[in-house]
Amino acid sequence: MKVVLKQDVKGLGKKGELVNTSDGYARNFLFPKGLAVEANAQSLTELKNREQSAKFKVETEIAAAKKAAAELEGKTIVLTAKAGANGKLFGSVTSKEIAEKVKSQFGIETDKRKIVVEDIKQFGTYTFEIKLYQGISAKLFVRVGE
Repeated sequence: MKVVLKQDVKGLGKKGELVNTSDGYARNFLFPKGLAVEANAQSLTELKNREQSAKFKVETEIAAAKKAAAELEGKTIVLTAKAGANGKLFGSVTSKEIAEKVKSQFGIETDKRKIVVEDIKQFGTYTFEIKLYQGISAKLFVRVGE
């Protein structure tokens, strides 16, 4: 019997998969526990629609990430920090500060965990990378001054 799984079932398959199983297993275990539904026309259509909507969502996220990467690539943000006499900062510039500045300057929300930056402990210009999506990133510059 063909069934569409509503939840992950160990040894059988993942949620949303169409699997073939014995009639007794489906009727006596999967259906009563709400783990699966019979693969009829309606459930197959719902499965197909879910897959298409997930694909569409991924495509729109990739398009938005590419647009943001094109907009950000090569740009420079300017941060101010307090420092001692020799240009050494009190503390360091963090990825959180960089994420806030990117949001305020370009209007693009980025997660601080997606920013790859070396330790910035002196005045100067540094390169950093923002990972916008899997395989899509943008390289920017940060200039630290008084």
